[in-house]
Amino acid sequence: MHLEDFFCSKIRMKILKLLFKLGQLNTSDLARRLGTNYVVTKRHLVVLEKEGIVSRRLSGKTKFFRLASTLKARALITLFEEWI
Repeated sequence: MHLEDFFCSKIRMKILKLLFKLGQLNTSDLARRLGTNYVVTKRHLVVLEKEGIVSRRLSGKTKFFRLASTLKARALITLFEEWI
């Protein structure tokens, strides 16, 4: 994925801002807070996970997502700390 493709998605950016502010959320909570449906939210989370920006943790059947500890994710955290 190109950098332009990543940053042009408002939903992905909103997911990252929520995870930055709240730590971790499951897909349903993210969808509700974003005002989108579960499938759309899940699709964006798959992209973010594939890029190494978010990581997931299973608790029973529930998947919790948080910002990963990768270089890409740390760079975004730095950006958010300055911007938000």
